[in-house]
Amino acid sequence: MILFIHGFGSNGFGSKAQAMRRYCEQHDIRFLAPSLPVIPALALQTLEELIEQLSAIIAPQPLCLMGSSLGGFYAHTLAVKYDLPVVLINPSMHAGTSLRRALGQAVNYYDDSPYEWRESYVETLESIEPKYPSPLTADKCWLLAQTGDELLDYNEAVNALPHARQTIERDGDHGFVGFERYLGEIVAFFRDASDAAA
Repeated sequence: MILFIHGFGSNGFGSKAQAMRRYCEQHDIRFLAPSLPVIPALALQTLEELIEQLSAIIAPQPLCLMGSSLGGFYAHTLAVKYDLPVVLINPSMHAGTSLRRALGQAVNYYDDSPYEWRESYVETLESIEPKYPSPLTADKCWLLAQTGDELLDYNEAVNALPHARQTIERDGDHGFVGFERYLGEIVAFFRDASDAAA
């Protein structure tokens, strides 16, 4: 089963989640992409409860994580905590720092619903930021990043994840141009990681 964690200002129906959802439906793979609360502490609590419940339900089948942008920050944190395989797409490794510039009123990218991004949310992200370099290795963590990301410096992820499998593409953007090219390979990566853990 794959749990996809969306990015800042997005929801479980963003373009990458939808592409992965369609692929999983076509290949009879369980997939979940919840729309998470804006408040980081609540988002993490929701994800932890989901992971614990889903892991118990699908055992011995493994749970696999995917995360994009802020969702990559959450996914990395949770992959370390629960020892789960993870794919990170243009992840924010220093989410508190990168999202400080978003303070104030904001609008969800997909449904135009308004919300306020507060200083306390940034402080929460800063307080839970893990120590880098990450302990995750190439058999459990795959970084997909594009150098043309206009919001995040891809080098931060490269440096934070020195032991991970890394695919760094020139140009592109924060949304990761051509993400659909990797859907089958992502599933294969998760299968290999799950087989190795069995």
